[in-house]
Amino acid sequence: MQRRDPREWMLAEAVELLQTADRLQRQFFQIGQVAESPCWEPPVDMYENGRVLGLLIALPGVAPEQFEVTLEQQTIVVRGERALGASFGPGAILRLEIPYGRFERRIDLPEGDYRLVEMQLENGCLRLHLEQLT
Repeated sequence: MQRRDPREWMLAEAVELLQTADRLQRQFFQIGQVAESPCWEPPVDMYENGRVLGLLIALPGVAPEQFEVTLEQQTIVVRGERALGASFGPGAILRLEIPYGRFERRIDLPEGDYRLVEMQLENGCLRLHLEQLT
């Protein structure tokens, strides 16, 4: 059995920690931004099927009245706020990986004119269907 060089796994672990720190920094801190500015961007999946665009936006713990969706030319904008710890009550935070606070996601759409046909929030994800106009 061949032994692994400890420098290899230490380097791999250090790179993973740096990537995690970078992700958390991008989620929670934006240098030079005012308090009202969004502090995180929800992840998005986008797919196309003919003239229909589908978007799936992860918004865990966000109620329908806590966000808005607007269509601005070639961009769809989802913005709102996720309250901190409303579901757990008082206590010490041991780990905080799901982002809280104001959010905004601007998603550039493929060429064409679109209209929002359907919007559905289920299982912590916002599903949008856009139809390309002729």
